[in-house]
Amino acid sequence: MEPKEFIDELNKVQDLLSQEKYSEAITLLENLKGIERQANFNYNLTHKLYQLDSNALSLYNQQKILNLISEISQKQNVITFAELQKKLKEVENIALDETILKREIEILILRNLVSCSIEGNRLFFS
Repeated sequence: MEPKEFIDELNKVQDLLSQEKYSEAITLLENLKGIERQANFNYNLTHKLYQLDSNALSLYNQQKILNLISEISQKQNVITFAELQKKLKEVENIALDETILKREIEILILRNLVSCSIEGNRLFFS
C-alpha cells in the first residue's frame, strides 16, 4: 500500500471515530497495523496509526462502560471497581485491568458523560 492510500485509510478511521463507530474503526485499524508491519512507512504515519488505535480502544471501552454504568446506577448507588470489572466481563466481554477501568471512568467523568464520584475502590452514583 502506498503512503497516500494509508493516509486515506487513517482518515477513514478518524471519520468512523467521529461517528462513534468504534468497532468498525478498530477493525480497520487492525488491518492497517498488519499492513504497517510489512511496509516501511515513516515514523509520523506509524505514530498516527498507533495513536488512533489507542484512542479508538479507549473510546470503545468508555462506550461500553457508560452503557453498563447507566444500567447499574438505576438499581444501586454504589459499586466497587472489582464488581464493575466482573460485570463488564460478563455483560460486554471486556476484560480490563482495574487501573485502566478506573482511568476510563475518570475520563468519562471529565467528559461530563457520567455523574458519579470515586472514593477509594468504590464508585458512587449521584
